[in-house]
Amino acid sequence: MAGSSFRNVALIAHVDHGKTTLVDAMLGATGVFQAHQERVDRVMDSNDQERERGITILAKAASVEWKGTRINLVDTPGHADFGGEVERALAMVDGVLLLVDAAEGPMPQTRYVLSKALAGGLPSVVVINKVDRPDARVDEVVDEIYELFFSLDAGDDHIEFPIVSTVAREGRAILGVGVPGPGADLAPLLDTIVATIGASSGDPAAPLQALVTNLDASDYLGRLAIGRVVQGTLRAGEQVALCHSNDEEPPLRRRLTQLLGFTGLGRSEVEERVAGDLFVLAGFPEVEIGDTLADPANPQPLPRLSVDEPVLRMTFGVNMSPLAGRDGKFLTSRQIKARLDREVLGNVSIRIGATSSPEVIEVAGRGELQLAVLIESMRREGFELQVSRPEVIIREIEGKPHEPLERAVVDVPDEHVGTVTQAAAPRKGKVVDLRPGDSGRTVVTIEAPARGLLGFRSLLMTTTRGTALVHQHHAGWMPWAGELPHRSGGAMVADRKGVTTGFSLDNLQKRAELFVGPGVEVYEGMVIGEATRPQEMQVNPTKGKQLTNIRTHSADEAIKLKPPREHTLETAIEWIAGDELVEVTPNAVRVRKRLLSEPERRQAKKRS
Repeated sequence: MAGSSFRNVALIAHVDHGKTTLVDAMLGATGVFQAHQERVDRVMDSNDQERERGITILAKAASVEWKGTRINLVDTPGHADFGGEVERALAMVDGVLLLVDAAEGPMPQTRYVLSKALAGGLPSVVVINKVDRPDARVDEVVDEIYELFFSLDAGDDHIEFPIVSTVAREGRAILGVGVPGPGADLAPLLDTIVATIGASSGDPAAPLQALVTNLDASDYLGRLAIGRVVQGTLRAGEQVALCHSNDEEPPLRRRLTQLLGFTGLGRSEVEERVAGDLFVLAGFPEVEIGDTLADPANPQPLPRLSVDEPVLRMTFGVNMSPLAGRDGKFLTSRQIKARLDREVLGNVSIRIGATSSPEVIEVAGRGELQLAVLIESMRREGFELQVSRPEVIIREIEGKPHEPLERAVVDVPDEHVGTVTQAAAPRKGKVVDLRPGDSGRTVVTIEAPARGLLGFRSLLMTTTRGTALVHQHHAGWMPWAGELPHRSGGAMVADRKGVTTGFSLDNLQKRAELFVGPGVEVYEGMVIGEATRPQEMQVNPTKGKQLTNIRTHSADEAIKLKPPREHTLETAIEWIAGDELVEVTPNAVRVRKRLLSEPERRQAKKRS
């Protein structure tokens, strides 16, 4: 296939602006979805957590044919926590579709990924989606997009972008600013992509160089390498050299067992992939992300992918609680280590390291959401583990300790602006920008220490009743800000093993907010609530009412328990203190003390 007969395009957008819906529409417009096929909404968000959270976590690719040109579409995450996925996606493409909501305008996640695309010199096609919304303000949004490009120091060639207006949900588009008519289709958008985003400049006749940007696995073919041919031609059955990151390690030379290309949502076997095209290949079980496939006669490795460094770390350990082993299939440190090793192979922004205990592994990542997604994935796969509270990674700058500075951009209804500023103040957050919108919403930008914003997203979701849109990203380093307030109450801890009773909890709820209801199995050292006082409180939640034939008054019969505060994975890891852990199993999230015995905790406190 000639080099000009395909285009590689990444989609950039904020959450809920319609990026994955637009991919669905393009697949339908080009005949990938056949008339008899069942349609699945947001087909590119195939991961369970992506559907539940309404976000894109993994960069994925699909392919459509349009007037003899193949368009490879790469769907990218918008959250900065998944910056590693963004870097890998942009290494595979020649241009981007910048998708912006016609009412909300460019949002913080748009800014993050667009800055990465402009740094790579990628041309843009701007798509203004949902132009049929009653509150659409297309002309103002276009001005805001230009302001965004100017603020990112875009060159003149990048600012001269075409604009396409779409209603992605209905598969309609029009070139320029306007509302597509009832009979319109996506042809204007597809034509603009082909005309604006050029083909790769790589030479198909040059010596082979292909960059591996992702990994996959097949039950039949083993480990699969996914990436892009930078120059030369990759041919099935020919020998290629695999260059690792270690320069001292000699390249592996081997024959390709199978070469695949993207076709629609699937993959099909192909004879060759030329410079600029995307590939999937088998035959190198040793391959890792960032490796280069090169000419065996003169292997020249490409520069490895660079991603933002981790700023948070936490520990993953074997579940040692009295209830361990009841729910999960994978319980040992060897199994947890093997799973994390696989994660590092496919996720370039995660780092793992050893600790003083062989049962505990340190895991560092880009943010709280990224680490929570990893733990949730392991939990669903059948792992049991216990994890610590996330801590920031400290860096020495000019001899003084510095901690990560985080910028949170919060889009909320006007009536909740005060809620946001009040939530940020005790976390040492400063409001650096406050921008009222036209649709009853305000964008508040806050800068705070990264550790101060742990749990900030879940707190705002609760206090604003799910109406807040929060985006956080690393904004540099700041001098250590000192101690930060964590939680007001101490831990209410069970002093024995047993099953909670309504009688006991009825007495305890006067002194704490409970995390458990009646009939729940607990153990010594398990945290069952947050006390009203800052001190730790030892209690017996299993105590039952003595059975006698004497009743003192009618109130004895009426136990009224408040609904317990049930922790999610995110709220639990944010709530715990340094001497506590979160026990994670396929069926439960529990909070516990590191040392289950109260005398042991007392001794440890004296030693410290």
